[in-house]
Amino acid sequence: MNCLILAAGQGSRLSGHDEPKPLVPVGGLPLLERVILAARAAGATSFYVVTGCHGERLHTFLEDLRRRRSLAITTLENGVWERGNGASVLRAQDLLHEPFLLLMGDHLVSKELLASLVNTGLQDADIRLAVDRTLIANHLVDPEDATRVLVAADGKITDIGKGITPYNAYDTGCFLCTPRIFPALEEAARSGDSSLSAGVRLLAKRGKVWAHAVDRGYWVDVDTPAQLAKAERLTRESLRKATDGPISHYVNRPLSLRLSWVLARWGTPPGVLSFLAFLVAGVGAALMFLSGYLPLALGGLLVQLSSILDGCDGEVARLQERTSAFGGWLDSILDRYADALILVGLTYHAYRERPGWLVLSIGLAATVGALINTYSAARFDDLLDGTAFRGRRPPLRIGRDIRLFVVFVGSLLNLPLATLAFLALLMNGEVARRAVILRTRIR
Repeated sequence: MNCLILAAGQGSRLSGHDEPKPLVPVGGLPLLERVILAARAAGATSFYVVTGCHGERLHTFLEDLRRRRSLAITTLENGVWERGNGASVLRAQDLLHEPFLLLMGDHLVSKELLASLVNTGLQDADIRLAVDRTLIANHLVDPEDATRVLVAADGKITDIGKGITPYNAYDTGCFLCTPRIFPALEEAARSGDSSLSAGVRLLAKRGKVWAHAVDRGYWVDVDTPAQLAKAERLTRESLRKATDGPISHYVNRPLSLRLSWVLARWGTPPGVLSFLAFLVAGVGAALMFLSGYLPLALGGLLVQLSSILDGCDGEVARLQERTSAFGGWLDSILDRYADALILVGLTYHAYRERPGWLVLSIGLAATVGALINTYSAARFDDLLDGTAFRGRRPPLRIGRDIRLFVVFVGSLLNLPLATLAFLALLMNGEVARRAVILRTRIR
């Protein structure tokens, strides 16, 4: 699928930035790069970017992006960008002969929204426009500036434009188009209106523009500093995972998200963070091999720090759009080594205080339970995303975040043996609980 992106405007309202608006960074990546990568995730393979006001700077950036990301990007210069965004669309008229995505270079759009639009398809429409029907208390939209849309009961768009009344939706700037948009834009331009909305309005009067109600993902028209702040907050919050346990959700994520935001801006490689989390956990485990309360407490503190850092590698990878199957595998392997070292260190500390087979047996039960707990979690999480739990509240997830937090608290309380015993019961009990849940819900 081809994707046409409009980035020709001046963007004068986003004050305080030296970069053209499409190049303003959000979470360490320029806004335009995020738009292109979201479209790629939705299935786009070739990109046409229309530039104008800041053409030379955007062209230089896009050439670099093409090399860095191995993308097929063609830059189209619009010398009459002041006439309106419809004139920018017409720059691609001779190049796009099949249905294509049409996006705005200054709109932050989630992958889920674009994927939903693409998967719906055009059917009998010349244009399908993603619309936001959340009009009341929609803090992401400036009602005075947003392009308004009127959607009929049958799903067809009957009117579109700034300031129209009545209206019942907002234009998200995400279109799935056929080439029939080009003659409509030319007809609108001959009537004196070179805006994109004018061409869409002509097709809407002919019953050829359909709405796609946004039910997944998010979008922000980044026109002002306030909307940029909203875009950054949405990007940061999108890093949370539905499968996070309670410690990850309420304790670790609020800290790791802030740290990852800074690290992503610095361009820190995610793999470095994976090794850093493992190194911190390893030092914490090594301290636990020593006798005395102070090494145990310091070891517990480092274990909890490693738990927070463990979220940063994935968060930075997603912020930088550098996730990989190998990176996920490596992170998982390092976590398993770290878990084993921590529990062996805690077992040895307890054994030095109270030698005997009982301590070793409890330590072994805790270690085996932790590893089996992690092994069973992957398949269990897959089922949470499947039909078995659709429409149901996911069960409480007891995993690594709770395990390392228990080690942290137990170390501070100087209760190594009690901590191991509790973990042995908790981890093995969680495996049994998952088995019961799956057995009762899956036939």
